[in-house]
Amino acid sequence: MKRFSAGGQSRAVAIWLFVSAALVFAMVVVGGVTRLTGSGLSITEWKPIMGALPPMNGADWAEAFQKYKTIPQYEHINPDMTLDGFKTIFWWEWAHRFLGRIIGVVFAVPFFVFLVMRKIPRRLIGRCAVLLALGGLQGLIGWWMVSSGLSERVDVAPERLATHLGLALLIFMGLIWTGLEAWRGEGHARPPVGWSRGAAVLLGAVFMQCLLGGLVAGAKAGFVYTDWPLMNGSVLPAVEWGAGALSFLHDQALVQFNHRIAAYALLIGGTIYAVQAWRWRLAEGLGVSAMVVAGVLWMQAALGVVTLIHAVPLWLGALHQAGAALVLAVVTINLWLVRRSQPRLFMSGPRTRVL
Repeated sequence: MKRFSAGGQSRAVAIWLFVSAALVFAMVVVGGVTRLTGSGLSITEWKPIMGALPPMNGADWAEAFQKYKTIPQYEHINPDMTLDGFKTIFWWEWAHRFLGRIIGVVFAVPFFVFLVMRKIPRRLIGRCAVLLALGGLQGLIGWWMVSSGLSERVDVAPERLATHLGLALLIFMGLIWTGLEAWRGEGHARPPVGWSRGAAVLLGAVFMQCLLGGLVAGAKAGFVYTDWPLMNGSVLPAVEWGAGALSFLHDQALVQFNHRIAAYALLIGGTIYAVQAWRWRLAEGLGVSAMVVAGVLWMQAALGVVTLIHAVPLWLGALHQAGAALVLAVVTINLWLVRRSQPRLFMSGPRTRVL
């Protein structure tokens, strides 16, 4: 009987994981467009199987539109919406959910096929199973998010949107990392501990910044305080603290301020990391990787400012969300490279230093 590879590589498995990651990237971008077009509440039911089919005739469209008319968003935001206008927002939400179903099939079917064929390296089977489970959980989280806007709110709760985005990005990172492991096989590196920790902190900081961006999106904070570097002429406009701790999740001024401050901290930290990595000439390729990290951080920050001062037009908002996922991919790959590196030896008098 053919055995699972204990630590070997599998290029076929790696390609499957990278394709899945690319689809998740597309899902994140489409999700951003769905949010920016106000389409996320157009489908008021969760039908994992039957929901794959859109309305097929006039009666089906009339029924779907009538269900939308029962939620607060229609009553308070879109009372003059026509059936044609409804179809526009419906198709964005339907495409978002349908892409999620496609991702499920693209990941689950090859997973079980590779499992039966014993193609997945043994050490990666558990990771792939966890990713599959997280994908299923993402569907539940998505409906939990949508349900928050169907009865008392005119939009989804910001913290639920950030949770939904955060889980998508965790899956995205996991697919990239596991794909790299499958492509290269098991490593036996001795990474420089300090740099490994630094790269991990940088990855964590970028992920947290993405969550803060999710709160900005959920609170629609990007449509207010569109001047820069100040916010309506102030460093921090007045915050409504009546909601207590929830102000950090819902208050437009505070969530945008936090997102800005975190961006400045990331730029400083990422630039210092890149300069030091280049200066110390770490293992082959790590200096270049660190510079790429700094480059995409600066690119994303500039894009964020341009998006803000133009009051988040659809194409810039979508591009900014795509940029966030790109930055996360780059810092994930950077950490993987650091963890796979061998430290260089530097001679200093009678002693040898290991970096």
